[in-house]
Amino acid sequence: MQSKQSRRRHKWRPITYILLFTWAFIALFPLYWLLITSFKQPIAVFQGPKFIPWVDFKPTLNAWKFLLTGLGHEAVLRDWRNSAIEALTSAVLAVAIGSLAGYGLTRFSYRVPVLKWRNPDISFWIISQRMLPPVVVVLPFLIMYRFVGLVDTYLGMILAYTVFNLPFAVWIMRDFFASLPVELEESALIEGASRLKAFRLIVLPLATPGLVATFLFCMMFAWNDYLFALMLTFSRASTLPMYIAGEGTQSYGPQWWYLSALSLMAVVPMAIVAVFVERYISRGLVVGAIK
Repeated sequence: MQSKQSRRRHKWRPITYILLFTWAFIALFPLYWLLITSFKQPIAVFQGPKFIPWVDFKPTLNAWKFLLTGLGHEAVLRDWRNSAIEALTSAVLAVAIGSLAGYGLTRFSYRVPVLKWRNPDISFWIISQRMLPPVVVVLPFLIMYRFVGLVDTYLGMILAYTVFNLPFAVWIMRDFFASLPVELEESALIEGASRLKAFRLIVLPLATPGLVATFLFCMMFAWNDYLFALMLTFSRASTLPMYIAGEGTQSYGPQWWYLSALSLMAVVPMAIVAVFVERYISRGLVVGAIK
């Protein structure tokens, strides 16, 4: 019986590999196309599809030199720096506040007197705020920001991204804390530790995979955002997606070699972060960070 099952698995193994390689090619080819286009000269781009460097075309660093050291390099580096500052700071705040809220929803019992809501209702109301399309709330944000003077500021964008990602962080961390054994905290409380100390020394280290996974998702949403940056910034706090969109709508047409290099500047940082924290993401998803 085992040998028959083994032969059956061996029979389907080549098909499995073929499907996996096909899917990997489909997923990675756009990135490869961006990479080679960023090293092409304009004439090589307009001559049609050319796939292999030094065979179909001669690579050049002109696009990268122009973006990093050329006439507009200050704007490129400014928007990249803005994206990094706003995404990192808002993700840290969302995870910090979301962890406290998620922990409270799993370890304490709340009740809203008027609505007679309890913890499950409160949790659903929190995540329902994330279900709203961003375009619904961006105009009220703009009106409020103009009144308080937060338009085109770091603080304004960080607050917007934090509020936008907070329901997601609360929901994920609530599910993750619910999967942790409460007996460990009770033991610490019996030994004389305060609730905050037990949370800091016992719960948070155990919740590291969930914290990292939540942080990465929040940072990714903020890094890739376009709508809030379009409506709430115009120069000082503008982000890299805004710059890329502007380059694609120039009067002389899209310059694909520059756009490809800019797109790689937006993709590569997130890919590097994902590679370094991949083991935490896997553990977080498996243990219960996302159900």
